[in-house]
Amino acid sequence: MKRFPIRSLCTALLLTSVLAGCGVASPNATSPDSNSKSAETVKNGTKEQKLRLNIKTEPPTADPGLAQDAISMAVARSAFDGLIRLGEDGKLHESVAESYAISDDLKTYTFKLRNSTWSNGDAVTAKDFEYAWKRVLDPKTGSEYAYQLYYIKNGQKANAKTVPLDQVGVRALDDKTLEVQLENPTPFFLELLSSVTYYPVNQKVVESNEKWANDASTLVGNGPYIMKEWQHKSKITFEKNPTYWDKENVKLEKLEFNMIEDSTTELSMYDNNELDWSGSPLGDIPSDAIGTLKDKLHTQATAGTYWYVFNTKKAPFNNKKIRQAFAYAMNRQELIDNIVQTGGTAALGILPPSMSLNPSGYFKENNVEKAKKLLAEGLKEEKLSKLPEVELLYNTDELHAKLAQAIQDQWRKTLNVEVKLKNMELKVVREAMKEGSFQIARASWIGDFNDPINFLEVFKAEGGSNKSGWSNSTYTEILSQSSAEGNQEKRKELLKQADTMIMDEMPVTPIYYYTYKWLQKDDVKGVVIDALGFVDYKYARRE
Repeated sequence: MKRFPIRSLCTALLLTSVLAGCGVASPNATSPDSNSKSAETVKNGTKEQKLRLNIKTEPPTADPGLAQDAISMAVARSAFDGLIRLGEDGKLHESVAESYAISDDLKTYTFKLRNSTWSNGDAVTAKDFEYAWKRVLDPKTGSEYAYQLYYIKNGQKANAKTVPLDQVGVRALDDKTLEVQLENPTPFFLELLSSVTYYPVNQKVVESNEKWANDASTLVGNGPYIMKEWQHKSKITFEKNPTYWDKENVKLEKLEFNMIEDSTTELSMYDNNELDWSGSPLGDIPSDAIGTLKDKLHTQATAGTYWYVFNTKKAPFNNKKIRQAFAYAMNRQELIDNIVQTGGTAALGILPPSMSLNPSGYFKENNVEKAKKLLAEGLKEEKLSKLPEVELLYNTDELHAKLAQAIQDQWRKTLNVEVKLKNMELKVVREAMKEGSFQIARASWIGDFNDPINFLEVFKAEGGSNKSGWSNSTYTEILSQSSAEGNQEKRKELLKQADTMIMDEMPVTPIYYYTYKWLQKDDVKGVVIDALGFVDYKYARRE
């Protein structure tokens, strides 16, 4: 078995695959020496070790196996810990795993676990990981992130019910040893392990209460913080976990997530010192305040794409040319200049810049004449003289509302179509999309790891994270070939074929690539925002 020091992981990945990547440290990350203050300094110093944030809305869950949005993942990452975790230095480090080994064929990983405990006092064991991963793959669980575990041997087959779960390539050899077998060599597998979907759960707790992850009194985690209070639709409060294995590096005594939907109120609370952070990645800055705050804002590009999803199972968006017409009729740069501002760049493909396969983009935006031509052809194919009114669904948020109103106006002027806007809270929107009860819906995708496959595989099959209803057997076969292709240049060409097909079929239309923007108090340090845009408060502190 080959053994690798995890601090060399980024170098190893770069040598293995030009498409793979590791996260970067947050702009406010500091050197390890600045994170070595003693507990005595915290107790006797003037800085209260408390961080107050805004997450805008009620997280659908704190269950790491079911989390699928940035807010739920941030909550889960605070309460849980995995085998691998991104450090304040921007590199991957062993976490619950004390060490690991990789076989010569790069398909078998063996992890040795350190001594750690659940917040209820139970020991964290290899069996907890085996149970958690098989639970995610179990179709009965309904995890929309199950695809992340398809790299494990028989993972996809188990999720499709073609093999039993006991044939999935993960097993606890003993309490402290976990063996994982992969379908193919996967250069970004350790990076995947840092995502919350791969976190363990306590089997006894999960099976005793199906709502265990929806309340502070029943949530049992193994992470840096313990949830002490969940005032639904109001506030979640965490406190430092006194039994966490790495408690010496956790400086905050209290972490507070507020649920304030209105970004103007959020900014006002920040100005009044009621919040210590305002804006991305979990909150937002009011668009009309960006101009005056420009010199004070922290910004960071992230591997995320804001897009609209077309329901390809419902008229009129069952017609490809009509979907294309709506995509071409957008003036994305106008949206960036007037609404998004420093928060993004115009997207002419679904893949963000960090993993783009066609940097010049796949279509010319705001192509009015082509949009009209495509619409006319699509209407003729559908035997329609004019488009009926269509409905655009989005979750309640100032930015989403302003974008929807602007796009509504663009579509009206270019396509002569009336668009009804409908907003609901995030959880309700997700349920409507899951049930297919929509025509166009706002959504986004932030990479789970820095490789094009993570975006492209969303559309590999209907259901799960693919709410468009679109699927294509040729597309699926291309992605399958790319997974088995060892030559990275050939793999890249296959992925480009798939990317081109998506941009032709247009089950979603990209609008902009995310650039996070936020304000933070000068004494807030150690908040880690990785290259993919995910946030971790484990190392956060006040100095």
